[in-house]
Amino acid sequence: MPRWSVEYYGDRFERFVRTLPEYEQAVLFAAVENVLQVHGIDICSGEWGKPLHRILAAAGDDRMRDSSREHSVLLRVFCTFHGSKVIVLFHGYDKKRDPSSKRQQREIARARALHERWKRQRRA
Repeated sequence: MPRWSVEYYGDRFERFVRTLPEYEQAVLFAAVENVLQVHGIDICSGEWGKPLHRILAAAGDDRMRDSSREHSVLLRVFCTFHGSKVIVLFHGYDKKRDPSSKRQQREIARARALHERWKRQRRA
């Protein structure tokens, strides 16, 4: 089964990753490689992702736990899917650090705006 490839829209995703401690970065990249790139858009029909607006999705889970470190991670990553198995990563945030509904709605609004900008640029 061919893997999905990953592209980045702008530098927001990279800036988000740089804010994370090393352990959370490792969990994030493992989830992108082993879940998102393997399952692609199908994450939206399972526990790992939620469709937010057509093909804009939020991916994240706190099930990746290292019991020896007793460390849990809860990150949200906003992305879209297009073409021949391409994932475009927009940005993310640490939901464990700020689990408020207000923050979540603000991040969803940001993701929708980035998605619209990405779509306009693709049409141009």
